Amino acid sequence: MSQNKTQSKSRTKSEGRNESVGPYESGEAAEAADGGPRPEPLRFFGTTWLAHDGGYAARRAAVAVGSLAAAVGACLLLRFAYQGLTIADASPFIGILVIVMFSVCSAIAFRKTWEGFSKRPVDRAREEQLRSLKGIGFIGSLVAYFLRSLTEAPGERLRRTEYETAVARYERRRTTRTGNPAARKTSRPKRPKRK
Repeated sequence: MSQNKTQSKSRTKSEGRNESVGPYESGEAAEAADGGPRPEPLRFFGTTWLAHDGGYAARRAAVAVGSLAAAVGACLLLRFAYQGLTIADASPFIGILVIVMFSVCSAIAFRKTWEGFSKRPVDRAREEQLRSLKGIGFIGSLVAYFLRSLTEAPGERLRRTEYETAVARYERRRTTRTGNPAARKTSRPKRPKRK
């Protein structure tokens, strides 16, 4: 019974937490053996983005080539779909509607994916609502991955900033907590007892 109460309290606290904070601010970061923060892994890169080791350059090249190839393949697939509409003798309005829908969804997906590389989403519920639009406009997300991987691993700057802030905060906490508080109490001069 008490276990259920504590679980519901912790669930309520996590639901009320601001969703725009990173894993270091929310206390969800994995801790290393010495208690310090560990870097958050990135998709396709793991933690190689931190020191640019472990095949980081090859991974970046593979992400760039792969995302560009997937975007080109998706465009060809959409062209075949559009040709299927013309062969089926669908009205021109439907063809225009399909082009506009994919263009708008791709633009939204590009913008949201690009913003996700530099900042955490403020409203998770809104991001969930846009998931279907981003799915339809997946070409925009692929183009965003391609363009970002030309300069860095997608999301590297955000993770690096959060990680360096967390390490600095951890070091500050460690230096302020050095020493044994019990030893400090004994080092004070004793007051003479009142008679």
